[in-house]
Amino acid sequence: MRFRPAHSLIAAALLLALAPAFAREPTQLVRPAHGVVGVEDAQLDPNFWIGKLGADADRVLLDKAAIDAANAAMRAQDPTIHDLGALPASITAQQAREWIEEMSERPTRTLYDEKHQVVPAATLDGLVDALALDKLAASTPTRYALVVERASLRTFPTNLRVFSSDDDTDIDRFQESALFPGTPVAIVHESRDGQWAFIVSQRYRAWVETKHLAQGARDVVLGFPQRTPFRVVTGAKVSTVHTPELPQASELSLDMSTRLPIANVAPDKIVNGQHPYSSWTVDLPVREANGTLRIAPALLQKNSDTQGDYLPLTHANILRQAFKFLGERYGWGHDYNARDCSGFVSDVYATMGILMPRNTRDQSRSPSLHKTLFDDKSTREQREATIKDLQTGDLVYIPGHVMMVIGWIGDQPYVIHDTNGGTMRAADGKLRSLHLNGVSVTPLLPLMYDETHRYVDRMTSVVRVATSH
Repeated sequence: MRFRPAHSLIAAALLLALAPAFAREPTQLVRPAHGVVGVEDAQLDPNFWIGKLGADADRVLLDKAAIDAANAAMRAQDPTIHDLGALPASITAQQAREWIEEMSERPTRTLYDEKHQVVPAATLDGLVDALALDKLAASTPTRYALVVERASLRTFPTNLRVFSSDDDTDIDRFQESALFPGTPVAIVHESRDGQWAFIVSQRYRAWVETKHLAQGARDVVLGFPQRTPFRVVTGAKVSTVHTPELPQASELSLDMSTRLPIANVAPDKIVNGQHPYSSWTVDLPVREANGTLRIAPALLQKNSDTQGDYLPLTHANILRQAFKFLGERYGWGHDYNARDCSGFVSDVYATMGILMPRNTRDQSRSPSLHKTLFDDKSTREQREATIKDLQTGDLVYIPGHVMMVIGWIGDQPYVIHDTNGGTMRAADGKLRSLHLNGVSVTPLLPLMYDETHRYVDRMTSVVRVATSH
């Protein structure tokens, strides 16, 4: 079905009227010794949930043409998706300043460092000075680069970690996201010390260390992710083989959804000191000493978890891909060489060729995604009516968090989500913080937002990605 904001109340009322049709067998949730209510070892296996879907598990939800159309709509309609190919040959100082100031606004709240000390005002002033806005030329030629290794995107041109409270050193408020090898970017500006670049990527604008970038010709950079044939990483992480002959390509970590083109080399040609017959020879972007781009061959073992095309968009594949991250540590803004809640769901869907915005709010409100929206006027009954209609792969949003539906056990919907929290009521009725801090499986309904509100009471949106236009 297609969800539209204007229709959300009508849809909810209709579903409520049809509630008996969605009636499910009441389920008594177990309380295992580990304390995560309703979860036993069997439910940590994707095959448990795939088996509950029967023949529907492998039904193709959207074919390639439909996915291409959805991605085209995303690029055309969503303001958080940036078309690098449409950037002008030069960026004006006014435009660069607007982009940088939108990202790098001087914090007004108190922040703490890794030693639990207040970050001095002088330090924050120094970060603003590092933006070097006074060095913006009236017009600067647009430069292009490929990311050569996993690179953090930062609010300011610094690796200083800052936190909202003196007892939390987990969520770095200057960490925005991360880019994977082979990602094209446009360089807009450089920090005062020249060690950082303010870049525009398809899904984000922020600061990245220049050591992670290799500058090249526009057509080479923008054409790199379009080249065919290619391999796309479908495992949580894989890596290239060790190669002392080319250290930049040796054991390079590649996250799920990374796409690399197959190199145009003879099948019997030795690659970096090794015969390639048991590996895929892929092209990697390499940074030369002067910061320029070189495309070099590297080996990716054939037994690694990669594919020669994007996976079909099926419920089974959604589940298999999501569960490959089960237990991975939560990393705000793709920190800790991991990912956060919105990065998790977008990396999963990217292996099936689906383009999504980066952050939770943007995903939940994207004009090109099918959604039911909720606000302060939405009733509990309207929210519960939508819950009754949840399907595998649906995304449930609350303020600052997103969860992916994996199925039902009786009348209990279950989700997999990358969370740094997780609060439920203990057997004595008191709230208990589970501190899950990773990719976790939980029932949805027992999750508590605060003492009086469940997660479902605070829902802002439910998005169904696998719905055609």
